[in-house]
Parts: sequence; C-alpha cells; structure tokens
Amino acid sequence: MRVLVGGGTGFIGTALTQLLKARGHEVTLVSRKPGPGRITWDELATSGLPRCDAAVNLAGENILNPLRRWNEAFQKEVLSSRLETTQLLARAISKAPQPLGAWVLVTGVAYYQPSLTAEYDEDSPGGDFDFFSNLVTKWEAAARLPGDSTRQVVVRSDGRMGSPNKSHTLGLLELSQNGKSEEGAMRNSGACQEAEGPPCTILLASSRGCAGPWGWCHWSYAAALPPGPGGPHRLRPTILPLDSYWGPGRDPGPCP
Repeated sequence: MRVLVGGGTGFIGTALTQLLKARGHEVTLVSRKPGPGRITWDELATSGLPRCDAAVNLAGENILNPLRRWNEAFQKEVLSSRLETTQLLARAISKAPQPLGAWVLVTGVAYYQPSLTAEYDEDSPGGDFDFFSNLVTKWEAAARLPGDSTRQVVVRSDGRMGSPNKSHTLGLLELSQNGKSEEGAMRNSGACQEAEGPPCTILLASSRGCAGPWGWCHWSYAAALPPGPGGPHRLRPTILPLDSYWGPGRDPGPCP
C-alpha cells in the first residue's frame, strides 16, 4: 500500500512511518522541508496529491512545546497548523483523479468534557465548551470530503509522551479498513500514562496506561511520569508549571 503521511517527521508520525515501512508499505511524507521520500506542503498545494492509496494527517504544532508560552499567539498557531494542513490535504484528495481508499485524521479526546465518571463514545456530545474542544470541532470539519467515494476516518486519540524508538503503534490504516471505528472516539482514552506502560501508544483501539474517559488530568499525568533516569522524561513535572501553562480548567482532579 502507498501511504501519504502529513506530519510524518513528528513524534507520532515517525513511529507510524517506521511501522508502515516495517510491514512493507511505501510511505511518502508531507513535510515543511524537502528530502528523500518527502514532498513539501507547497508542492502538495501546487502539484496535487502524489500517487497513493491512503492518506493520514498528523501535522500540527506541538501543544506541549516547552519553549512556548500558552498565550493567544501560540493558540492561534496551534489552531492554524492543524486546520491549514488538514484543509490542504482534503482539497488535494478531493481533486485526485482516483479516489483514495482511506483518509484518516487523528484529533483528540479534548472534544469531550473532562469528567471523573462519564464514559464517552462516538455519539457523545462535546466540541463546544473550551479552546481544545472547539479546536477539535473545527479540525474535523476541515477534513470532511464531499461524497463517499473515499472512506473518511477520525480518531480522537489522547496525548502521548515518550521515545519514538520505544513506541509501539496500532496500524492506523488497518483501523481505517476493518470497520471497527469511524469517527473513532476511543472509549478508554485518557491523557495519563503509567510509567511502566509503553511510552507511546498510537490509535488507541486498546490503551495501556492510565486510560479513562476524563481527559487531561494534571495531577495524575505528572504523578505517572518516571521520577528519574531510565524513563521517557528526566524530571517529573510539578503541578504548578502545568497549571501555569494550561490553566486548571481541564483538571477535574486526580484520576482514580
């Protein structure tokens, strides 16, 4: 299978690319910089979709970028980096001479209201109560294609941190073809990850780690990270910096 991956040089994209190649698929990346096996976003805009059977978009500014302050300017960048790349890929797919087999967008569980008790599925309400939930709504709308000639899949994944060299991935295109989840909000997805679990889980059809329906939990997220060398992070963050960056609004309390 020939797969086009937007954002394929990022954390999740690198792991997905490695997995796809290991399984014998041919991968072309869409990146800001040219290189072997890549096209740039400008080339995609001017020349259209390269020959491929499926497309995946993982592009977007890292919302956990430690070098950026969470302010209005950065929020605009987080939003535009997702919407513009998604719109560009969607336009290229809609104009392709042959329909793709699958078009997969990975968004986030931030669509749902944080809760310690609620369980969410694809039909649960959300997407309209804060910056992140509205971001997901706009992001998914930008990906929609006219008609049904291409299978369109949305995976609402959680936040993951770790080393791509130690990551493991659920085949994204397998998920898009086996009929298990379209508009895929994983019921058991949360933002917390236990230290002994795999440092990166992509497309959480089944998630290991502190996974639950509550969304971002600052206390449990910080407590779950390894306190010393040997894990994906050298230092366990304290709660104050997290609340300083994100604000306490998305922290409903400790995960059970």
